[in-house]
Amino acid sequence: MTATTSESLVLADVQGRVGFITLNRPRALNALSLEMIRAITQALQAWRDDPAVMAVAVRGTSKEGPFGAFCAGGDIRFFHQAALAGDSALEDFFTEEYALNHLIHTYPKPYIAFMDGIVMGGGMGISQGASLRIVTERSKLAMPETHIGLFPDVGGGYFLSRCPGLLGEYLALTGHVLNGREAMAAGLADGYLDSGRQAGLWASLAQTPFENSEAVERWCRRHLDTAPVPGNWPMAEIQRIFSLPDVPQIILALEQTDSDWARSTAATLRQRSPLMLHVVLEQIRRARGMGLADDLRMERDMVHRCFHLRPGTASETVEGIRALAVDKDHQPRWNPARIEDVKPAQVAAFFDSPWTPQTHPLSQLG
Repeated sequence: MTATTSESLVLADVQGRVGFITLNRPRALNALSLEMIRAITQALQAWRDDPAVMAVAVRGTSKEGPFGAFCAGGDIRFFHQAALAGDSALEDFFTEEYALNHLIHTYPKPYIAFMDGIVMGGGMGISQGASLRIVTERSKLAMPETHIGLFPDVGGGYFLSRCPGLLGEYLALTGHVLNGREAMAAGLADGYLDSGRQAGLWASLAQTPFENSEAVERWCRRHLDTAPVPGNWPMAEIQRIFSLPDVPQIILALEQTDSDWARSTAATLRQRSPLMLHVVLEQIRRARGMGLADDLRMERDMVHRCFHLRPGTASETVEGIRALAVDKDHQPRWNPARIEDVKPAQVAAFFDSPWTPQTHPLSQLG
C-alpha cells in the first residue's frame, strides 16, 4: 500500500510488518499543511485496523535526504493568508490537526517517532504522543508559539504541564529550544540515537519478521541510549520564579535576580506577546489538571479566539506571523504592548468556548 498526496508531501507505505510515514516537504522543513494532516490521518486510520501492520514509524526529510529535519510546525504563512481572507480552511486545519494529535496519543499500536533535526510546534504534536520518541545529536525541540502571538497548542498544555516541576511553564512562556539529551531530561523524549544510525534502524524495521507489536518496540529500544541525564537549567530558580501567581510577578522576579539565566529569560519574555504570555501561563496551569481530550478541546477554543477575538490584522497571532515570516521586520506591534498592561478579562476571553459541548468540533474525542 502506498498513500501519497498529489505532491507527495507525505509518503506512506507498508514494508514487512511496519507502516512507514515520511514527511516530504524539506524546503519548508516539513511544515504541516491541511493536506499533509489528512494524509497522515488516513494512513494511521487504515493501519490501525490492519492486522498485518504491527507498528508505525515516522520521520522527516531534509534537503540532503531522509532524516535531518522532522517537522518545524504548522504552515504559519497559510495561517496568515487564511486569517486575512476569512478562509474556513483555517478552522478545518486546527480541528483536524488536533484530532490527529489525539489519534497518535491514543494509537493502539507502537508509534515510533524519529525526532531528528527541528521538532517544533506541530512537529511536537505528531511526536509527543508516540510510544517511542527518539532524538539525536541534531534534535532541536521547542514550542516557540509565544514568539508569533500564539500559544503552545497541539496538546502542548497537556505534555508541557507534565514536564518535571514547573519546567513546562518556563518552556511554554519562553519557547526555549532543547537539544536531544535535554529533551530526555524534560520528559519529552525516550531515547537517544546517533543520527548516522537512524537509516540502519529504519531499514531493519522493514526487514525484520517481527512476531508482534511489542517485538517491534523492543527491537527499537535495544538500539537506544536511555540513560537519564540531568537537565541543563537552574531548576531551583525555575521552581521559585515560575510558581509566582502571574506573569508580572514572574518578570519582576527575573529582573531582580542577578544571574545570566534570569537576565536572558527576562529579555526573552519582554520580546514575546504580553497578552499571550498571560494566556499561556493560564493554559499550562489549567492543563495540568486535565486529560488529553479536554486539553485539546480547550486549545481548540483558544486558537479560535486567537484569530477571532480581534479579527484580521488586529489579531495578535496575525501580527506575530507578519513580523516573523511575512514582512520579516521582527518588530511586532503587540497589543497591549507591555506585560503589566494586560487585563484579566482579556485573558479570560480565550477560555470562553464559542461552542456548546455538543457542537464543539472535537466533541467526538474520548
